[in-house]
Amino acid sequence: MYSRIVQGEEHTFGVSGKLIMNALVMYDHQTRSLWSQFLGRSVKGEFTGLSLDFVPVTHTTWSAWLDTHPDTLVLDKGGRYQRDTYDSYYRGNAAGVIVESQPDFRLHRKALVVGVDFDGSTKAYPFDDLQTVPTVNDTFGGQDILVFLERGTDTALVFDRAVDGELLTFEVHQEGPGTQALLRDLETGSTWMALTGVAVDGPLKGVVLERVPSFLSFWFAWSDWNPDTELFEG
Repeated sequence: MYSRIVQGEEHTFGVSGKLIMNALVMYDHQTRSLWSQFLGRSVKGEFTGLSLDFVPVTHTTWSAWLDTHPDTLVLDKGGRYQRDTYDSYYRGNAAGVIVESQPDFRLHRKALVVGVDFDGSTKAYPFDDLQTVPTVNDTFGGQDILVFLERGTDTALVFDRAVDGELLTFEVHQEGPGTQALLRDLETGSTWMALTGVAVDGPLKGVVLERVPSFLSFWFAWSDWNPDTELFEG
């Protein structure tokens, strides 16, 4: 998800119908510049080379989201939430409209990963490994991060695990969807709501962990765009 504010002005976007390496290409109605959905960067037009500001998003189930955010608004699609048009694609072996340009056989092409990118240094954390190790306290690209997977809903989130200069180490305190998913840091014993990064009990109560930009992706897409990516192995 990206901000629509470009150089201080609000822009509106549409689907161009073009693809770059299987990834959607958007355009803005104001300048007709083309933007790569995967990169969040303009690739043609007046804004070529300019990047959109990243907005953290949580990919989870509706029930888990509503439990965590009971006052949330929802987009009205006229009841068209009953089925996913791409369900068969998720279950199949096809790699987008065209196959990947650089197959990477370290994982199955349709394996789900959550990826991070720090100034061109990239690393992918496979969901299969996170099912076994749901909290990963890692240091990568000069950043201290927490990668967390709520296993019941396949909700993957990445946080900065430094708080006021102190590096925290996290473990699962309680499993479950929505507000039931809790983390605990070993340094202060504070308890944190996993899906929001808010400390709900202990010395750090009220502190909010900063979200780190991350990408939920099929392996074939992530590795195609990031051929030199590191791969976490739990």
